[in-house]
Amino acid sequence: MSHPHRLALVGGGFSTDEDGLLDDWVLGQARTPRPKVCFLPTASGDAPAYIEKFLAAFRARPDCEPSVLRLFDRKLDDDALRAFVLAQDVVYAGGGNTANLLAVWRVHGVDRLLREAYDQGSLLCGISAGANCWAEASHTDSFGPLTFLPDGLGLLPGSVCPHYDSEPGRRPSYRSAVATGALPAGWALDDGTGALFTDGRLTETVSRVPGAYVYRVTDGGGDVDERVLACRVLSRGTGTGTGAGTDAEAADLRR
Repeated sequence: MSHPHRLALVGGGFSTDEDGLLDDWVLGQARTPRPKVCFLPTASGDAPAYIEKFLAAFRARPDCEPSVLRLFDRKLDDDALRAFVLAQDVVYAGGGNTANLLAVWRVHGVDRLLREAYDQGSLLCGISAGANCWAEASHTDSFGPLTFLPDGLGLLPGSVCPHYDSEPGRRPSYRSAVATGALPAGWALDDGTGALFTDGRLTETVSRVPGAYVYRVTDGGGDVDERVLACRVLSRGTGTGTGAGTDAEAADLRR
C-alpha cells in the first residue's frame, strides 16, 4: 500500500509557546485521531528538562500517546528499536545541535528507521535542529557562528533556515548562503509558524501569530529572491484544520 509522505517544519510548539496551537496543528496532521507521538531529544543531548517539558505538555493531552526515544542512554536492541520507531504516528525532533543530531542518529541507525517510518506514513516534524535535519542542507549554529551545513537526511529537497525573524544575523546569513550557492534554495521560518509538505509539495503554511511568515528563498542569479508565503493564522479550535495557507501555488520541490 502506498502512503503519503508527510513532513512538518515547526517554528514553535510546547518548548516555546503556552497556547499549544502549533502542537494542535501537528497532531491534526497525524494518520489517526489519537496518534502515538515520539519525542526525539537527541539534538539537546537528551536534556532531562527538555524531556520533562515534552512529557508535561503531551501527557496532559487526551488526544495522543506520548513517548520519548533516548539515544544517549539507549535501552532497546536493534529489533526493538525498529519496532518502536515504526509504531509511531508522529516523530517530533527537538531543537539543539543539528550536526550532533545527525551524527548520533546515523551511529544508531535511526536515520534509516526514520526513512522507513516516513515511507509507511508516519508524520515527521520538528523545531529548529529538528526542522533542519529533514532537508538536504540547513542553516545552523552547530559549529558556533552561523554557517551552512550541506548535510541532512534529504527527505525534503533543498535547505531550511529556522528562527528567521528572531535571531540576529539569521536572515542575511541565510540569504547570502543561498545567493552564493553555499546552500540550495529552501525554506525559512519565522518563529511561531509551521509548514507542511506532502509528497514533496508545500501544502500548508500556518502561524500562531499574525505577521509571522514562511519564506521561499531562491537564487535570483547573483542575488537572492525571497518570496513571502501567507500563513493561515491558527486559533483555538482551528489548529487541526487543513487547507491551503499560502498565497502562491504549492511549490513542487522535486524540480
